[in-house]
Amino acid sequence: MSSVMPRLAVVAAGAMGAAVAKRLTSFGCTVYTDLNGRSEATRKRAQDAGMIDLSVDELVLKSDWILSILPPRDAVSFAEKIQEVAAKHGSALPSPRTFVDCNAVNPETVKRIAALFAGTSIGFVDAGIIGGPPKGDQNPTFYASAEDVRILDEFTALSKYGLKVSPLKGEGVGVGDASALKMSYAGITKGTTGLYTTMVLAAHASSPATADALMRELQTSQPILLDRLVKTVPPMVPKAYRWIGEMEEIAEFVGGSEGDVYRGIAKVYERIEKSIAGDQEDITTLKNFVEKAKESR
Repeated sequence: MSSVMPRLAVVAAGAMGAAVAKRLTSFGCTVYTDLNGRSEATRKRAQDAGMIDLSVDELVLKSDWILSILPPRDAVSFAEKIQEVAAKHGSALPSPRTFVDCNAVNPETVKRIAALFAGTSIGFVDAGIIGGPPKGDQNPTFYASAEDVRILDEFTALSKYGLKVSPLKGEGVGVGDASALKMSYAGITKGTTGLYTTMVLAAHASSPATADALMRELQTSQPILLDRLVKTVPPMVPKAYRWIGEMEEIAEFVGGSEGDVYRGIAKVYERIEKSIAGDQEDITTLKNFVEKAKESR
């Protein structure tokens, strides 16, 4: 890559993407994004992060790195769009360029995305982000893997600009391994949050007294589990719509009938999304359970 400050495209300017961009711009990097069709809230986040709005064509031409940070359902279509723009410009496309897929997709999906850039001048890095958006001293980890060790090392070097990059290296490591790690971690963390949600709602459906008894028993015999439930269920609610696709990707990663566990959890998060838009009965049930658990401490 060039010895000058790196120029990066971060798409999209969601909570994670904008926070990553803000960290990069605070270190002097130029960060582009595409705000076409985006909401005013997104535009405000991008502005606060110091991101520069460009068309997809322009950001492909100007960026050294293109970081795709999107809901899982949009990962493939965005990569296809970048590949189409690159193909249109052909030899006029400045080199080198690297596409970094940072989405919560399963290894097979990320390999499909990587294949779009095979034989082109655009390099590819598979990255899985673990942790919340950068804030203060808090930094998520970009676990990264690639077929080209040189490109992987160059991506790791972005650590000097505020990113926390942890490369996966070793025999047989390549595209798909960072995504496999992300799937495994999210399957445990977001998966257990889905289980907590499922059983609280099921207990309450039996009767409110059953849910109260469940809370008291957890307080007595499983206080660590109850503490985890109290900490993870409330912040899940506004994110549930994003976690549906992630659970479906994890189901494909696990495979077979075992993957049905995560298809079921995807349905739970879909139920929460519908409750938010509907009568909010499930949201109220979860909120009341959590509040009673806090009061019982």
